[in-house]
Amino acid sequence: MQALGVAQLNSYLRELLESDEIVRDIWVAGEVSEFRRYASGHCYFTLKDAGATIRGVMWRSFADRHPTLPQVGDAVLAHGKISIYEARGELQLVVDTIVPAGVGLLNARFEELKLRLAAEGLFSPNRKRPLPDLPRRIGIVTSPQAAALQDMLNVLRRRCPLVEVLISPCLVQGERAPDSIVEALYALYASDVDLIILARGGGSIEDLWSFNDEAVARAVFASPVPLITGVGHETDTTIVDFVADLRAPTPSAAAELAAPDMADLRAQIADARARLFGAVADNIAVRRGAIQAAAHRIDLAAPMRRIAQNRQQLDDLARRLSTQTLRVAELRRARLRGLTAQLTALSPQATLTRGYAVVRRAEGGQVLMSPEQAAPGERLLITLRYGDLLANAVAPTPEEDRR
Repeated sequence: MQALGVAQLNSYLRELLESDEIVRDIWVAGEVSEFRRYASGHCYFTLKDAGATIRGVMWRSFADRHPTLPQVGDAVLAHGKISIYEARGELQLVVDTIVPAGVGLLNARFEELKLRLAAEGLFSPNRKRPLPDLPRRIGIVTSPQAAALQDMLNVLRRRCPLVEVLISPCLVQGERAPDSIVEALYALYASDVDLIILARGGGSIEDLWSFNDEAVARAVFASPVPLITGVGHETDTTIVDFVADLRAPTPSAAAELAAPDMADLRAQIADARARLFGAVADNIAVRRGAIQAAAHRIDLAAPMRRIAQNRQQLDDLARRLSTQTLRVAELRRARLRGLTAQLTALSPQATLTRGYAVVRRAEGGQVLMSPEQAAPGERLLITLRYGDLLANAVAPTPEEDRR
C-alpha cells in the first residue's frame, strides 16, 4: 500500500470533513477562552467546555456582519463547519455566526439567517416599494381556517367593500408549512393582484418558525407586487417581516394598511372639490375685475375714428391703384401695336403684296431658291398675292440674263 504524504493526508481529511452532512452545518456550544481579531479583519479564537477545546476562525466577511463580537469568558453558540488547517493538521471550527448562548438555539438560527440575508441585500430599504393608493385586487396568503382570515376580510369589507380579495390558502405551521407558503405565494404571483398580505395569528416561536424559513424569505423577496406581512402579535418579529415591503403588527393591521378607508376618500374628494370650486370662483372674480378696469380705461370713440381713418386710406389706395392700372394697360397696348406692325412688315404675305412670288415644288412643297433646283418638266406651284399658279419648268435662265 502506497504511503500518503502529510499534506495529502491533511487535504483528504479536510475534504472528508467538509463533505460530511453533520459537521458541515453544525451549531457548537462553548465558552470563549481566547479571542483575537487581527488587522486583516479575521477572528481567531478557542472554544472550550469542561472536557475539551477546539480552535475556531471567523473570516472578515462574516465578522463584519456582527454588530458585536464575543469576549473571553462569554458562553456562545457558534454556527459553521468543521475543517482542518492543513498546514499544521489542526482541527478547527470555521464559523459564520456566533451569538450569546442565552438566546437559545432557535434564536441563534434566526440570527444566523438574518445576518446572512441582510448581507445579501434582502432587507435593503432601497427595494421597499410603496403600497398602491387604490388597489383593485388584494391577495391573501394564510390558512383558510384561521380566525385571522375572517378578521382581515371584515376589515377589508368595512374599509373598502369594492376591492376584490383573492385568497391563496396554505399551511402556516408544521414541517410542510414552508413549502405550502411558497407555493401559495407563487400562485398569487401568477395572478393579477395589486398587493399581497402574508399573515397568520399569534403563537409561540415554534408556531411561527415557518416564517423564519429561508425559502419563504426568498419567495417574499421575489414578489412582483408590494407585500405586507402580518405575522403573530405586535411583539413577534420574523425573517419575512424584514424582507417584506411593509410589516404590520397583526393581520388586522395589515388589512387596515392594505385598503384605503372609503369614508376618508369621500371626505378627501369633497374637500378637494370645495377647494377647486373656490379657486375657480376666485379666479373668475379677479378676471372680471380686470376686465371692468380695462373697460373704464378704453375711449369708446377711438375705435370708430380709427375705422374712419383706415377707410379713407383704403379709398386713396383704390384710386391710385385704378389710375396706375390704366396707365400700365395703355403702355402695354402701344407696345403691342408696334410689335404687330413689325411682324406684318416681316411676314411673307407682305412681300407678295409688293409683286413678288414664292416658287415651290408641286410635290412636296419644297421652296426653290435658285433655277437650278427645278428639273426640266417638273411641276411647280407659284404663290402670288391673290392665289397660286401651276407651271412646268422648261430650263433655267442663263446666268447672264438674270442680271
